[in-house]
Amino acid sequence: MTPSITGLCTLIQVYDMDEAVAFYRDYLDFEIAQQSPLLERPYRHFNWALLRCGPVQLMLNTAYEAGDRPAARDASRQAAHGDTILYFDCPDVDRAYTALRAAGLGASPPTIAPYGMKQLSFTDPDGYVICLQWPV
Repeated sequence: MTPSITGLCTLIQVYDMDEAVAFYRDYLDFEIAQQSPLLERPYRHFNWALLRCGPVQLMLNTAYEAGDRPAARDASRQAAHGDTILYFDCPDVDRAYTALRAAGLGASPPTIAPYGMKQLSFTDPDGYVICLQWPV
C-alpha cells in the first residue's frame, strides 16, 4: 500500500529569519504556527519557523548558525535561489497585484502563461521566486 499523502510543506533557507517572516506575514498573510526556541546569543533570534496561511504551509530555516552568519548576503547563494519557484493558488491575481503594489512590493503586472495560468511573480528577500497563479 502506498502512503496517504494529504499535503506538502516546502522548506527554504533564509539569511535573516525576522526579515523573511515579516515578508511572508506582511505581503502574503502567513502566520507563525510553530518556531524553534528563541535564542539570546549572539543576538536575539530563532532558526526555524513553520508558517501557515489557511491550509498552505511553508517552513523557513536559517542558512547559517548565528555565529557563522556573514555580515551580508552571499550574492551567489541568493542568485542560486532564482531557480526555485513557490507557486501559490490565488483566485484573484489582479486584486493581489493591486494590494501588493499598494503595500510597497515592486511587482510587475500579472501575465497569462501559454498554458492558461494568470501569474504574478516577484521575489522574496532571499531571491526565491513567488508566483501567485490561477487558471484563466
